[in-house]
Amino acid sequence: MPKMKTRRAAAKRFKVTGTGKLKRNKAYKRHILTKKTTKNKRNLRHATIVDATNVKNMKKVLPYL
Repeated sequence: MPKMKTRRAAAKRFKVTGTGKLKRNKAYKRHILTKKTTKNKRNLRHATIVDATNVKNMKKVLPYL
């Protein structure tokens, strides 16, 4: 059986927490920031956990993570 390949784009975007959950950064923080409120931008700074509905696909994409 050959080795499975990791999707490198996904590997750069996701990290695994100590409990095995996937951590991701939030979207909408790259440009057009002037119309967004300070509170909104502040909340976008923090990382969050990948939703449970996507975890199965993410584990397939990242077999060795």
